[in-house]
Amino acid sequence: MAASGFKSPLLQRIIWMGDSLEVVRLFPKAVRDEVGFALYEAQLGGKHVNAKALRGLGTGMLEGVSEFRGDTYRAIYTVRFKNRIYVLHAFQKKSKRGIATPAREIELVRRRLKQAMVLDQTRED
Repeated sequence: MAASGFKSPLLQRIIWMGDSLEVVRLFPKAVRDEVGFALYEAQLGGKHVNAKALRGLGTGMLEGVSEFRGDTYRAIYTVRFKNRIYVLHAFQKKSKRGIATPAREIELVRRRLKQAMVLDQTRED
């Protein structure tokens, strides 16, 4: 039987930092699906329509935003490392004032980004 010529794309590996995977698993199914699709698009080198650059932490930082029944959910991930996507944090935004990511959430992302940098430098491919 001849090969079809279709080649499956090589997906970048996803690394979940801290409790980010457990938190995403608690999101409503529609939100989990949207976060999953955003990460899949990132694995392929693309960017989800609801993902935006997260400013202040350098290049390659993205924040996926999902709205569901009046609530806002966010997943913050980085695509700055070769062949790896690090999901740094996921949370439900509680504040109804403004769209800015709360400072305590940014500080947690900053700590996990530093951990991801160390992890990425010591990885074996």
